[in-house]
Amino acid sequence: MTVDLREILISLAYIVASVLFILGIKRMGKTETATGGNLMSCIAMILAVVATFCKKTVAATWTTDWIMNGYLWCAIAIIAGGVIGIIWAKKVQMTGMPQLVALLNGFGGLASLLVAVSQGWNINHKLEAGNMVTNISVVLTVIIGAITFTGSVIAWAKLDGKISSKAVIFKGRFVISALLLIIAIAGSVLFAIDPEGLVGLIGLLAATAASLILGVAVVIPIGGGDMPVIISLLNALSGLAGAMAGFIISNTVLIVAGCLVGTSGIVLSLVMCKAMNRSIKNLLFSGFGASAAKAKGSGEHIEPKSISVDSAYMVLEAARSVVIIPGYGMAVAQAQHSVKELVNKLEANGAEVVFAIHPVAGRMPGHMNVLLAEADISYDQLKTMEEVNPLMPTFDVAMVIGANDVVNPAASSDQSSPIYGMPIINADQARNVFVLKRGAGRGFSGIENELFIRNNTSMIYGDAKATLTALAKEFNAD
Repeated sequence: MTVDLREILISLAYIVASVLFILGIKRMGKTETATGGNLMSCIAMILAVVATFCKKTVAATWTTDWIMNGYLWCAIAIIAGGVIGIIWAKKVQMTGMPQLVALLNGFGGLASLLVAVSQGWNINHKLEAGNMVTNISVVLTVIIGAITFTGSVIAWAKLDGKISSKAVIFKGRFVISALLLIIAIAGSVLFAIDPEGLVGLIGLLAATAASLILGVAVVIPIGGGDMPVIISLLNALSGLAGAMAGFIISNTVLIVAGCLVGTSGIVLSLVMCKAMNRSIKNLLFSGFGASAAKAKGSGEHIEPKSISVDSAYMVLEAARSVVIIPGYGMAVAQAQHSVKELVNKLEANGAEVVFAIHPVAGRMPGHMNVLLAEADISYDQLKTMEEVNPLMPTFDVAMVIGANDVVNPAASSDQSSPIYGMPIINADQARNVFVLKRGAGRGFSGIENELFIRNNTSMIYGDAKATLTALAKEFNAD
């Protein structure tokens, strides 16, 4: 029996890549090991790509045969994609990171969709042999990949302000979505039954078109307050689409990597839904934020109380315990380094400082953790909502920096509020609450925040970075 050394090495490379993917994702679970985990996953992907290229023997001549085998086009695509990725990653601000992640999810879905459509076309035109497993994998990849692509584009547009971040509720949306899903499934069945005939080709194209529109129809009614969960869910779908594409091209490591991304994304989505006290079904079909303007209220307008930086400093100077609650406004102001500077001053003054991180703070999962890690804030100082809330009445000061919905007491006190029942950080229970905000406007979900008018709350209006820097300078003056 002849032993093919090349096949053994390729299989070994796939095994090593799979192990690295697993370890990489595991290390991404903690801030201090996330960078290493990301690097490990990058190495795994490079190894998998190289091993895949090696499955075909490159012709000895580096001319026509090399081009016809597709290696030249793959090399061009890799170089072009790598250059674009490096430039994009270098230029993107932290405020733009959620949009970038949404687009990357979409690109993952699009890549899988193109693989599926290409393979389906080849099977239909008898350029490649198909079987029932391949045919089913093709249509599943088409549906999941298409929904992921257009859904991610809509999420990106909402996050980037290209379209309104509010939930866009339109008449008959459930009927339209159901019809689109039926068309996608029916087209898939036609292709699976007759993959080499005209009926099968029409079915494949119909499934693709319906799924692309379905992605828009599903995401557009979802409001901005749910975007962190939606990004996580779309990430899971992009992984599942990749796994299905792995079945199409019989690539083991792609199946493993796709399943890892898909399952971890689903678990994260469920955890975040639990943090919001909502189900996936409620998330996708309730149109969160659409009824925000209809929420009941007393009708009496109460102006939030504001104080100066000098007055806030006097309270902070006497404080022995401070909890900082960051939100997307901190990312917008690029204030994480100013936060670190103020924390150093408070600790030098004898105060204990911790951070309360809500699972859906920011615009994507882990957004606040990444920002604070960038400013070299100790991971030990980051506390979960469950850890902080029982201790909140003991804090002298709760400083809310750019957060809104995640500290809104309406979630527990106003049954007419769209966020009623969502677990929040109970900032209102601290002895003093400072809210750093540009203005008294509503949050991303468009809901009024009762915290702003509580007796123990004071607003410090202005740019958060400038305010924090000014507070730190007050300590220097002493």
